[in-house]
Amino acid sequence: MPLVVVGISVVVLLLLMTRMKLNGFAALLLVAVGVALVQGIPAVEIPDVLSAGIGDQIGDTMLTIGLGAMVGRIMGDSGAAQRIAGRLLDAFGPRGVQLAMVVTSMLIGVTMFYEVAFIIIVPIAFTLVRVTGVNLLWVGLPMSISLSTMHSFLPPHPGPTAVAATFHASVGHTLFYGLFIAVPAGALVALLWPRLPFVRAMNPSIPQGLVSDREFTDEEMPGMGWSLFVALFPVALIAGAAVVDMAASGESPFLHGIAFVGSAPIALLLALLLAAWAFGPRIGRSLADVSASCASAARAMAMILLVIGAGGAFKNVLVEGGISDYIKDVTEHWPVSPLILAWLIAAILRIALGSATVAVVTASGVVLPLLAGSGAHPEMMVLAVSCGSIAFSHVNDPGFWLFKEYFNLSVIQAIKVRTGYTTVLAVLGLGGVLAAEWTLDVTGL
Repeated sequence: MPLVVVGISVVVLLLLMTRMKLNGFAALLLVAVGVALVQGIPAVEIPDVLSAGIGDQIGDTMLTIGLGAMVGRIMGDSGAAQRIAGRLLDAFGPRGVQLAMVVTSMLIGVTMFYEVAFIIIVPIAFTLVRVTGVNLLWVGLPMSISLSTMHSFLPPHPGPTAVAATFHASVGHTLFYGLFIAVPAGALVALLWPRLPFVRAMNPSIPQGLVSDREFTDEEMPGMGWSLFVALFPVALIAGAAVVDMAASGESPFLHGIAFVGSAPIALLLALLLAAWAFGPRIGRSLADVSASCASAARAMAMILLVIGAGGAFKNVLVEGGISDYIKDVTEHWPVSPLILAWLIAAILRIALGSATVAVVTASGVVLPLLAGSGAHPEMMVLAVSCGSIAFSHVNDPGFWLFKEYFNLSVIQAIKVRTGYTTVLAVLGLGGVLAAEWTLDVTGL
């Protein structure tokens, strides 16, 4: 049974990494090969399946993570990250640092991919930890949870947007309704989760090489205007392109140009050039110093990218092994409410495959025939599928490894923290969807 294979592979992976202390990159590839053989993928094709999985994952994330890490390190080495962190502390106070992270992350995360927003904000979170001396998870978790919520629940992120097209739902209405569910659910979990005893018992250190250890005097730091401008520059480009894409249609050189500069790799590349000048020659730092910051960031990212790539290989083996088709065949005739069925199928696929995108696309295809006669609002169906796709993030999700490596956690710790919060968010999201559907029915909207 394919789901048994998935379960056994996860157990074996955990044993390899926790008991045998095998490197995450090697362990993921080893388990991926084993699953491929068990699922009947011809041995001669397995290297290509692994390479395709690594290529797809690294292609999506290497430019984003690499460029974002360089921008963050330049800002850290120049004092710009400390300047922004200090201003946040002034505005919210030391006791309001979590609220500062929630507000910042939700505003940025509405239009930006989880990975992109994570890479942009995490240097500020690291600096806040260093300046205040609080636990890394106390600051980092509100950021990550808020970003996860925005990315998974709402268009214009790729999963919800693709499902909206499948159900012929209004993207604008989906975003409007989704905000009423995502903001309170995400804020609640973001502020609650770091306070749980098992989370407070963890005290990870900031990974080496990702942030400057130097403390700057006020005179040494660049001004707040330039610091904030560089930090928000890629956000403005990406968010602006997303808004234009939702508001405009058709083909034109202007729209193509907006889409080009608003793509995450190009926006971050432009931000890197801006940061190199603004926090280099403009303030008296040599380009050699700026290059050294970039090289330091690249060295720190090497193993993180390898592990994320191997996670993509594991995910691709599960997809190519036919597990998504098996789940689709088993669940498509279940006599369950379309909203609950949509959420449940997306959650099962998320557990089995790790890919939120595959989960939402497959789940929407299964429940689409039920929509016409169900009376459910298409926008609620989109949100139900999207909420299900965030559940149970674990070792077959490349985003899990990004979270684990940046917050310097063991595999077991990351499962307790990230798998736990993503599951709670998914359940709260389903509750919000059912409540919103009932409200729409009662009010006749």
